[in-house]
This record gives sequence, C-alpha cells and structure tokens, in this order.
Amino acid sequence: AETKPVEAEGKTLLVVCSSDKGLCGGIHSGLSRYVRREFGPNPDSFELVVLGEKCKAQLGRSNPKNMALSFANVGKDVPTFADASAIADQITQLPGNYSSVKILYNKFLNAQQYEPTVVEAFSEDAIKASANISSFEVDDSILGNLREYSLANSLFWALAEGHACEQSARRNAMDNASKNAGDMINRFQILYNRTRQAAITGELVEIITGATASEDM
Repeated sequence: AETKPVEAEGKTLLVVCSSDKGLCGGIHSGLSRYVRREFGPNPDSFELVVLGEKCKAQLGRSNPKNMALSFANVGKDVPTFADASAIADQITQLPGNYSSVKILYNKFLNAQQYEPTVVEAFSEDAIKASANISSFEVDDSILGNLREYSLANSLFWALAEGHACEQSARRNAMDNASKNAGDMINRFQILYNRTRQAAITGELVEIITGATASEDM
C-alpha cells in the first residue's frame, strides 16, 4: 500500500520548481499559469515557495501575499541531491503549520512535450499512518528526519525532471529561432534580388531610351 496524504484543515504549501534561466519558451510561464488557474480562486488557502527567479518574478506580481520563501541561483548546473537537501532544510524550518506540502514541476514526456505536474510531499502524520511503516521499528523521534529526507528526495526528482524539460525546451526554441532566421534571410534575399533586378532594368531602359534618342537626332 502506498503512503497517502492525511486530510486536515489548513493552508497548502506549494513548492514551485523553476529556474533562473530563460530562452526556453514558455516552460516557466506554464507553471505560473497553473498556479493561478488551480489556486488563484482561493488565495487564502495556500502559500508559495518558489525555486528560481523566473517564476518568482511572475508570481510575485500576481500573488505577492502568498510568497513564503524563494530561492535564487537555481538551474545554473545539473541539480544535485545536496541542493535539494539544502532547500528541504529551509522549507521544514518555515513557521507555518501546513495541512499539506505539494511540489509543482514540469514533467518530461518526450523531447517535444512536458506538462505541469503536482506531487505530494508527505507529512509526519502521513508517514506514520502508512500501511508499510509498521513493518519497521521506527522511533517517533526520527519521523521528522524521515519526512525531511522524503521531501528532499521529491524535490530532487522534481528539479531533475524540470532540468531535462528546460534543456529540451531550450533546444527546441533555438531550433525554431534558427529556422525562423533562415526563412527571414530567404525572404530578404528574394527582396534584394527583385530590387536589384528592378534597378538594373531601369538603368537598361534609360540607356536604350537615350541611345534611341541619339539615333533619331
């Protein structure tokens, strides 16, 4: 049996996994739109932790009161578990008593497709209520550490998936930009050739007209 979230009243903490880098199409704005669409109607029901400057700038304009924590310098290199652990440590120190913690990231489908996806980061109560936890002798004092490790593991997965989506989206964006630039070069080359041909034709007409006028004299 899988671990399931425990239903409780309170705010949801939503961790949005983006990065600081651009030039990758609408991969970051897709996450921001998801937040506004799914959580926007109830602004008092959630708080945000945003990884990366891109979504921070977008959500900072639309949901400034929901910002609980943000991280910069995300996505400069390939994500590591150490990075995810450091972020998880800061998140677990937030003073809010949240009913659930959810992680929003871009799920890699293929080289052309990705989609915003939410995964649950389980609380201590959810881990304790898991059907499989009774198979092990787990002291209550280490449930907090287990919860933080589970959060770090989920964050690492989300960051790795998001990084793969970002690299794929950036490659597609650069391919499209190169194709568009090639089309533009071709159009301007045709325009240049037509303009040059018109100028040459005009000069030839003037020469022929002048020669004809000289013969008539």
